[in-house]
Amino acid sequence: MDYALLLSTFARDHGHASWPRQRLLHECLRHAIRTGTLAPGTQLVATRALAAELGVARNTVLYAYEQLASEGFVVPDRRGTRVAALLSDAARVRRRDNVPVPQAGLARRAQNLRHVSNGARDGEAFVPGVPDLHAFPLALWRRLLDRAWRDLEPAQLNYGDPAGEWALRVAIADYLRASRGVVCEADQVFITDGSQATLDLCARGCADEGDTVWIEQPGYGGALAAFRAAGLDVVEIPVDEDGMNPAVQDWKQRRPRLIYTTPSHQYPVGSVLSLTRRMALIDGARRTGALIVEDDYDSEFRHDGAPLAAMQGLAPDAPVLYCGTFSKTMFPGLRIGYLVVPPALAPQMAQLRAQSASTGRAAEQLALAEFLTSGQFALHLRRMRRLYRERRDALVAALERHLGPIAQVHGASAGMHLSLRLPDDLPDEEIRARAREEGIVVNALSTHAVERGTGWNGLMLGYAQVPAEQMDPLIRRLAAVIHLAAWSNKRRA
Repeated sequence: MDYALLLSTFARDHGHASWPRQRLLHECLRHAIRTGTLAPGTQLVATRALAAELGVARNTVLYAYEQLASEGFVVPDRRGTRVAALLSDAARVRRRDNVPVPQAGLARRAQNLRHVSNGARDGEAFVPGVPDLHAFPLALWRRLLDRAWRDLEPAQLNYGDPAGEWALRVAIADYLRASRGVVCEADQVFITDGSQATLDLCARGCADEGDTVWIEQPGYGGALAAFRAAGLDVVEIPVDEDGMNPAVQDWKQRRPRLIYTTPSHQYPVGSVLSLTRRMALIDGARRTGALIVEDDYDSEFRHDGAPLAAMQGLAPDAPVLYCGTFSKTMFPGLRIGYLVVPPALAPQMAQLRAQSASTGRAAEQLALAEFLTSGQFALHLRRMRRLYRERRDALVAALERHLGPIAQVHGASAGMHLSLRLPDDLPDEEIRARAREEGIVVNALSTHAVERGTGWNGLMLGYAQVPAEQMDPLIRRLAAVIHLAAWSNKRRA
């Protein structure tokens, strides 16, 4: 073994020529051992001889050998220093014969998950799910946080109540009763780290592996990911203009344990679940012993008419797990959501949370509680409703001007996004890619299908973060992309 060549090659290939000689020699020998260049059992050159070969002090070599020994890479004995046997005999044979070594990875139930966009790109049109962050009263929020930190007791720096700060649970219960018609008390409210954490809690806490869960088709990818990761049997239920629409045979042949729905503003289509279907879903869940996971997504932003009450409060003792979050009404980085469970489940859920969750962030929760109880949250929502309605109106008008004959608008009556349904011969993923080249970010509806090829064809446009005056020029550019795709299709035909 030419150690001088080994050292110079390592320094050149890894850009470490400026390192001290002690560290360079140690890292070089360790790299050679880990890659098999110095095989297990190899006798290293004596320290005096290696120092002379490299032109360094003997202490430099002694340091490198001692460090390698302390890390377990070499074994010193009376005959010298040998490379330790880091690999088993079977592993050495596989490496020598170029046989692939099996690698640990995700469980089988987690390998069929699909990518879920987190909407983190601020300022790009038309990223869905992103509120107007510039309109949030940040100065007020800072003052509330400062006050919460000043009033915090040392004991509150410890792990908090796994169910969440009591003041926030009371404030959320009061708010939901007044604004959403939810029938609940504070001890039914459980604070989570956001919508994904809430869905994971529902999936793992209220169903067993192999149980059946109904999910909207097309639907929210985050819910699909949570249910598949929990090992549940996912059954897609089609969505139309009136929302989730299970057939009679679904109740008979594919009885659910959980039913996931976004009734206030279906994600991604935007349908509002009709009152008739809400009641039918509650009745069916009662008959089959199922629980409805009501994700009240976008319920705070109803642009046309009064909002429908939450399903949870439509019937006495409705079998509903009610989910909400402050990511859209305030800001995504807050990472605070909540779950409201039926009264009979509250003690069991409290026990489950006590065993599986260690919570903290007391200051943020207490600041949010004051934001709710002081009336500032309601004031903020009123401002945002006006702003989003203005932007929705501008977007719909622009779509009608530039795309009226070729596309249909769905789900514009509520929320922060709408969907644009395209003819099936205009592939939405291709249009999405072309729009991205123009600096316009839209979601393809087909990517939200539970099973590819079975959903809607079109685009999902988030408008909350796009000023009204920018809607027309942006839609004009998007329309040009869509018209070009339609023209290309006619030529190919």
